[in-house]
Amino acid sequence: MTVQVLKTLGVGRRYMKTWPMVRQLSFYFPEYRVIRATALAIRLMPLLALLAGGSQLYLYGWAWLPQAITIALFFISLPIQGLLWLGWRAKHPLPLSLLDWGNNLSAKLQGMGVACPPLGASACYLDMAVILKMAFERLDKQYWEAL
Repeated sequence: MTVQVLKTLGVGRRYMKTWPMVRQLSFYFPEYRVIRATALAIRLMPLLALLAGGSQLYLYGWAWLPQAITIALFFISLPIQGLLWLGWRAKHPLPLSLLDWGNNLSAKLQGMGVACPPLGASACYLDMAVILKMAFERLDKQYWEAL
């Protein structure tokens, strides 16, 4: 079980780095908001965990050590929860409507000469993220504004 959780965290981190951080996609996918919140939590939560735990010990003394550890662990768990959700979402299969849209986008990229394989029947959100990243790098902004 522990190895599976670590793999999910790794996939979530990879999905976070692969997903194109473009505002137009935030209307259709929750990943934009989750990735921004998780990235912020990765930077800030260790500091907040130290401040919250340290302030408990400073104000109430060593008798409150269990509560201070609990509060620190809560703050540290927030970015981990974001990465777990992203890892779960990355492995989740695409619905048929997104599969069709991804294949159309892949065909458009292939028409431009970009080596982009079409999505298969077992495609997941990570595969879609790879295609979207290539599309945002190569397609013009007029295509995305019409979306």
